[in-house]
Amino acid sequence: MVLPAVGTQPPWQGAGEKRGMMWFKSKTPKRLDSPAGPKDKRAYAIGDIHGRYDLLDALLRAIKQDAADRPNMETHLISLGDLIDRGPESNRVVECFSKPVDGFTATHVLMGNHEEMLVRGIRGEANLLQGWLDHGGYACAESYGVNAAYLKGQADDILEDALVAAIPQRHVAVMANALERIRFGDYFLVHAGIRPGVALDDQSARDMRWIRKPFLECDDPLGCVVVHGHTVIEDVEERSNRIGLDTGAYKSGLLTAIRIEGRERSYIKAHDDGGSIRVYREPHPGQPG
Repeated sequence: MVLPAVGTQPPWQGAGEKRGMMWFKSKTPKRLDSPAGPKDKRAYAIGDIHGRYDLLDALLRAIKQDAADRPNMETHLISLGDLIDRGPESNRVVECFSKPVDGFTATHVLMGNHEEMLVRGIRGEANLLQGWLDHGGYACAESYGVNAAYLKGQADDILEDALVAAIPQRHVAVMANALERIRFGDYFLVHAGIRPGVALDDQSARDMRWIRKPFLECDDPLGCVVVHGHTVIEDVEERSNRIGLDTGAYKSGLLTAIRIEGRERSYIKAHDDGGSIRVYREPHPGQPG
């Protein structure tokens, strides 16, 4: 699949196209004081991984144990996107999501802005690749065996050829076929956020993968609770209308997941404290862990 051309937009702001979504339906939410996931379904959603396979591996083991400690039910694993770049092991992260992860009913990947730019760059828009490299792509390329020093200063077509040769097509497929959004009961999961005032069905791919200020500064009801990554925060950010999960794994050493189950939610974290990785659970305030 070839993603649409950027046109006159700045090269590190992608446009994208409206693509597939997965829906777990429930009633249409209004302002939500006690949001709920769909009945008899559980979801674990992981924030931006950015090449930190070590944290992902530890977090997945903790998530599986958490699920095993709870009643048996349909359980979904979701990545909020930005599997790649910045951290050292993008290739291993993508490989992990190239097949269903054991222990879950289904595995779902949302497309982050970093995946979008790489896929577009190696599928006909090579002029985007330098911008991608400058925003963490060198680390991704090196994880696939492409020397960063070789890439610096190369023409666009050389960059494209080198990356196409190095990245397995099944890894490209993971990124290119990723979802835009997932509706899980009263929760709406996207990479970056949504544009306030626009119906959920009409949200653009660009906004869902790139938006920041208009979404982050909105305190109005959004018709759902948006679970998102993209904007780095020190710790989980809970608002009445959104939950931010990008705890900056590639630089902070902290990777965070949320569990959504009925009206309960809790958090599982993997933290690299400088040589060892510690995992722990945090209940949502007022709820059991």
